[in-house]
Amino acid sequence: MNFAHPTILWLLLIFPAGLGAFFWWSLRERHRLMTQFIQARLLPNLTSGLSPARQKIRFACLIGAVSFVILALARPQWGTTWEQSKQKGLDIVVAIDTSKSMLAEDIAPNRLTRAKLAALDLMQQAKSDRLGLVAFAGGAFLQCPLTIDDNAFRQSVEALDVNIIPQGGTALAEAINTAKEAFKEGDNFKVLVIFTDGEDNDEGAVEAATAAGKEGMKIFSIGIGTADGEILRMRDAKGRTDYVRDSDGNVVKSRLNERLLQEIASATEGGFYLPLRGAKTIDTLYENGLAPLPKSEGQEKLIRRYNERYHWPLAAAVALLLLEMLLPERRPMRRRTESQLRTRPDQRAPALTEAVSALLLCALLSTAWTANATPATAYRKYEEGKYGEALREYQRSLETKKDDPRLRFNAGAAAYRDGKFDEAAEYFEGALPAQDLNLQERAYYNLGNTLYRSGESVQDPKKKQESWETALKQFDSAMHLNTNNADAKFNYDFVKRRLEELKQQQQQQDKQENKNNDKKDQDQNKDEQNKDQKDQNQDKKDEQKQDQQKQDEKKDQQQQQQSKNDEQKKDEKKDQQSGKQDQEKKQDEQKQQQAKSDDKSKESDQNQQREAQTAGAHAMTPQEAKQLLDAQKGEEKVLQFVPQGEPKKRDRALKDW
Repeated sequence: MNFAHPTILWLLLIFPAGLGAFFWWSLRERHRLMTQFIQARLLPNLTSGLSPARQKIRFACLIGAVSFVILALARPQWGTTWEQSKQKGLDIVVAIDTSKSMLAEDIAPNRLTRAKLAALDLMQQAKSDRLGLVAFAGGAFLQCPLTIDDNAFRQSVEALDVNIIPQGGTALAEAINTAKEAFKEGDNFKVLVIFTDGEDNDEGAVEAATAAGKEGMKIFSIGIGTADGEILRMRDAKGRTDYVRDSDGNVVKSRLNERLLQEIASATEGGFYLPLRGAKTIDTLYENGLAPLPKSEGQEKLIRRYNERYHWPLAAAVALLLLEMLLPERRPMRRRTESQLRTRPDQRAPALTEAVSALLLCALLSTAWTANATPATAYRKYEEGKYGEALREYQRSLETKKDDPRLRFNAGAAAYRDGKFDEAAEYFEGALPAQDLNLQERAYYNLGNTLYRSGESVQDPKKKQESWETALKQFDSAMHLNTNNADAKFNYDFVKRRLEELKQQQQQQDKQENKNNDKKDQDQNKDEQNKDQKDQNQDKKDEQKQDQQKQDEKKDQQQQQQSKNDEQKKDEKKDQQSGKQDQEKKQDEQKQQQAKSDDKSKESDQNQQREAQTAGAHAMTPQEAKQLLDAQKGEEKVLQFVPQGEPKKRDRALKDW
C-alpha cells in the first residue's frame, strides 16, 4: 500500500482528537447551562426523549467522516499496472576502475566507493537514458549491457570490488575498446564516462581513445584521487591489514595521473576531464557534457503505475455523514399495552432479521472485493517472494478468466520462480496466442528459459538434448518478434553452446563404450584361449593316466607269464634254455616299452612346463598393472577454458595494482 501525499496523514493526529475533545466539552457545557434554568429533579422528565447513546453515535460518525476525508486527501494506492512509454535519451557506458589502487583512502572512504556513489548519482541524473557498465583492471569486461532498468544497473555497480577481475593492473585501452563494442550498430551517439585514478599500466590508451573518437564516441574522464597519493592497504581474509607491495617488496603509493586522463578526454571531440571533488561534479558533467547532446528517439520503458483507491475512504466518509444526518437524537416513542407485551414475546425477531441481512450483505461485499483483488493480491505475493501463494492466486483468477493471456503469463512466471517448470511451460504456452506482440515475445523468451531449466534437471542426455533444442526454437521466435532483444540473443548463444558441449560429451561416451566393448571382446577371447589350453592339459593328463593303466596291465601280464614259466620249468626241463631265451626277449621288450612310457611322461612334463611359462608370460603382475594405470592417468587431460584470441603482449613488468 502506498500514499501519494503521506504528509497529510499527520492531520489524523490533530483533527479527530480535536473534534473528540470539542464534542466532550460541548456535552458538558450543554448540561451545565440546562441545570442553570431547570431544576435537577425535573431535568430527567423533560429530557426523557433524548438518547445520549444516539448523540455519541452521531459524534463518532462525524469524527470518522473527517478521518476518512483525510485518508482520501492522502490518496491511498495499492495494486500496480505496467505501462509502456516512449522516451528520448542517450546511450551512456560507465567504466569503473576496479584495480587495487582504487583502495587508496586519499578520498574518503576510498576511491572505489566514491566511484560507485558517483555512478549511482549519474544514474539519478540520467533518468531517461540507457546505461551500461564496464569493469576493468588488468582486463575489462561488460558487467551490465545498455539497459533502462535502474535496478539492474544499481545491482551491477554495487557488486563491484577489487577482486571481480583476477588480473591486476589498469588497462585503460582495453576498457575503451570493450565500451566501444557495447554499442550496437545504428546508435547515434556513443558516450563513455570513465572513473579511474589514471594509473595506466599498459600503453595505448590515448591511441585507443583517438580511434574511438573517429567512430563518433565521446569520452568524459573523471579523476579519482589526489596528486600526492596514498599508500595502498588491503585486508586479508582474517581482517588483518597489510600494505600492497611491488615485485621488489617495496610499499606501493598510488597517485592521480591527471595528465593522462586529460589527453584521453581531449582525444575525442566534445569530451573533457573533471576531478571528483565536491558534491557538484556529476551535476556539472551532465549539464555541460551530456545534456546538450541530441537524444535518440524510439526507446521504450515499462513504467509501474499505482492504482488510485481514494474513492473507498471518500465513500465511507459520505456514508458516515448520511448516517449522522438520518439518525435522530430522540428515540422513537412506542405505546404498548400490557396485552401486547404478553402476546408478543419474540420482540427481538426484527432486530435479528436485520442483523442477518447485514451479515449477508457484508459477505457479498467481501466476496466481490476478494474477486476483484485476486490479481493484485497475487502480484503482491509475487513481489514479496511468496511464489507458491502467488501461483495459487493466479490459478483462482484463471478459473473465471480462462482465456486471459496476461494471467497465464503471470501464472507461468510464478510457477517458474517456484521451481515448477512443467507447469510454467504450460502457462507460457497458453500465453502465446496473445494479440499483444510484446507479451507474445516475452512468453517465447520465458518459455525458452523454462525449457532450458527443465532440461538441466533431467539426467537422460537424449531428453535433455530434446528440451534444449526446443528452448532454442523459443528464443529464435522471440528474436523474430524483436530483433533488438539482446537477452534472447545471449540466451540463444548460451544454450547453443551448452548443447554442443552435451553432444561432444555424448560422442566421447559412445567412443568410450565402444572401447570398453572391444576390451571386453578381447578379454573373452583370452578366456576362451585359456579354456582351450586347460582342456588340452586335461586331455594330456587323461592320456598319461591311460598309459599308466596300460603299464600296470603289462606288469600283471608279466607276473602271470612268470608263474607259467615256473610251471613249465617243472614240467618241461628240456625246454628250459629255450624258455629262458624267450623270457629274456620278453623282458627286453618290456624294458623297451617302459622306456617309451618314460619318454612320453617326460615329454608331457616338458609340455606342462612350457604351458606354465607361456601362461606366466601372458599373466600381468601387480607392478605391471600399476604401471599401466599410471600411464593411462598420464594420458588424461584437464579441460581448460582458454579465452579467444591471442593474449596481449606486455612490454614491461606486470603491476598488480
